[in-house]
Amino acid sequence: MDSYLIAGQTVELPVRIRSARCFVAGFTADAGAVRDAIAERGDVRLEPLRIRAERAVCMLVFVEYLDGDLGPYHEFGVCFLLDDPAAPTSSRTAALRALARGDAHALIHELPVDGEFTLAAGRGIWGFPKIMAEFDVDHDSATKHGAVSVDGRLIADLTVRPGIPMPSSASTAVLQSYSQLDGRTRRTPWRLESTSGTRTRLGGATLRLGTHPIADQLRALRLSRHALTSSSVADLAMTFDPSIVLDPDSA
Repeated sequence: MDSYLIAGQTVELPVRIRSARCFVAGFTADAGAVRDAIAERGDVRLEPLRIRAERAVCMLVFVEYLDGDLGPYHEFGVCFLLDDPAAPTSSRTAALRALARGDAHALIHELPVDGEFTLAAGRGIWGFPKIMAEFDVDHDSATKHGAVSVDGRLIADLTVRPGIPMPSSASTAVLQSYSQLDGRTRRTPWRLESTSGTRTRLGGATLRLGTHPIADQLRALRLSRHALTSSSVADLAMTFDPSIVLDPDSA
């Protein structure tokens, strides 16, 4: 079992999240702009998943971790869906099939949080690009809302309206998350172990961007005016395995 000493505490892997809740909205984005954003930070070539000609997918997600090995905290993620680096998607049909079956490879491009310990652990263990931020989030209402800011400058304000109830799941899905930090690219298996209280729909999200540089980065992606889909999950459990540093020469 891998272990790390973080801020005087031992963290053993896999890290377990016993209870969390989230809401997310997916937007299309200019594939060239996404590709440029990825290339600026990493040493491994990663290609955005394109769902139509020159349009990629950017997911914006608010998560509240209620019970987990890294303690309670809030998180906002900017994520890009990727082609599988080992088997790049060659057609729109293949991309849509991968998206539909949840065979997800996603780059965690930005990851503001409001906890010092999880920031240190996220950066030190998995190379997640965590920064400190302030959150104003409502997970309890039927319509979910979240705003994230840094030093009083708004990054994003996201509202997700209720969707159609979906069945609970107790089966394990293994997703692949990628991160770029300090010029290195890592891949981390992320195991989604159970979900309940899931609602999903087409559209259903309203996004407002602020004045923080991350907001400017999102504008540069030329996000679609309307969301592709939006979802909320009342309770989920997951684990994070050790990360693997990718070799740029083998990519």
